[in-house]
Amino acid sequence: MTETGSKNGPLSLPPTALPNEPAPGSPEPVGLPSVSGHETSLDGIRALAAFGVLLFHVAIETGAALRNGFVGGLLARGEVGVPIFFTLSGLLLYRPWAQSVLAGGREPDTQTYLWKRFFRIMPAYWLVVVVALLLWAEEHRTDAWTWTEMLLLLHNYDIDHWWFGLGPRGLGQMWSLSVEVAFYLTLPIMAALLRAYATRGGVTDVGRRARRLLVGLAAVGALSYVYTIFEFHPEYRPWMNLWLPRSWTFFVPGMMLAVLAAWARLEDGLPRRLCHAVTSSTGTLWLVAALAYVIASTPVTGARFVGIDGLWTGLFEQVLYTTVAFCLVAPAALQPDRPNVVRSLLGNRVMSHLGRISYGVFLWQFVVLYLWYEFTGQQTWTGDLLLNFVPVAALTVLVAHLTYRFVEEPARRLIRYVNTPRSAEPRERALEPAP
Repeated sequence: MTETGSKNGPLSLPPTALPNEPAPGSPEPVGLPSVSGHETSLDGIRALAAFGVLLFHVAIETGAALRNGFVGGLLARGEVGVPIFFTLSGLLLYRPWAQSVLAGGREPDTQTYLWKRFFRIMPAYWLVVVVALLLWAEEHRTDAWTWTEMLLLLHNYDIDHWWFGLGPRGLGQMWSLSVEVAFYLTLPIMAALLRAYATRGGVTDVGRRARRLLVGLAAVGALSYVYTIFEFHPEYRPWMNLWLPRSWTFFVPGMMLAVLAAWARLEDGLPRRLCHAVTSSTGTLWLVAALAYVIASTPVTGARFVGIDGLWTGLFEQVLYTTVAFCLVAPAALQPDRPNVVRSLLGNRVMSHLGRISYGVFLWQFVVLYLWYEFTGQQTWTGDLLLNFVPVAALTVLVAHLTYRFVEEPARRLIRYVNTPRSAEPRERALEPAP
């Protein structure tokens, strides 16, 4: 077991102990955020992001997002839901590692972590891949490489593919899942490097370790922008836009929030003041997120629905989308571990359920949308936005609910049959991947 310390010297802690936490029966300090378990307010954020992306895709299919004007611009940037999901992933998945560095607990077991990610993600994804390829990939149903790269989420790295757009018909949104999986696979490595930096020189002070983690994460986020520069120089290579390094800037804010939450539970002073400042400024931060989204809806982030069309538009998009994601997620992530207004708005039963099934919403939305258009005889880039969004959303929710109940949850329980070295590892409610 790794030992860490406080300002008063080294501490030897049991795996789940947190220094400075109140003793049983004593009043808990005001404003401490949760650092483990299932948070219903984050379900609400996840639901908003998922249905925002669904609205974006319906708006593209109907052509509403391609029309001139303010509303068209707003609809055309609904893809910002993807960075929001990435930020949530960074927060929830890095949280155990941040706690282990600062609190002296046992590090998450990588094998158990990877098996949990596998059972959470792949079975439902494979079902959708099979359905989509059988429906719309007639000429490639016997192509072993197509099945291999889609089933293993390798298609982002195929720069000479046969399909038009980001993936085969019905699977165009899966590029972001490929980025998520790349983050899952590299997170233990990143966490180990951050831990080595935070504890370098035998540092035992919790505050110094936390600051080092934040500095290290800031450096990782900055590398996203360096990477984007190399995406355009010496020549533009659009496929690099689909690789993980460009999205580090979206994952990092969530990881920073995980560090801040764990730090606030360990020490009074600066970290708790920061958490209180964030949660007491919820309205202001959400207003900033809205304004950043409006700015992103202008030509500053490039032309609509044509990908990144220049270095500066790409950099502006990264900055603005990161701002939206951080300002939307931070107040919910750092809320005190008790009932409050934010949890009531975002964590009620409806929002929480929609958040839980949001992975299915992400997986099935294009399949449902294309089948709906075929059933109604509509052509691409035609149709009324509202009259198409309502039935598509309802059908997607129905299929997502069935998938959650009969595929996702049974698959998640399969982890009990995997022989992992740490069977007593604390349970974490992991985040569904991004649309």
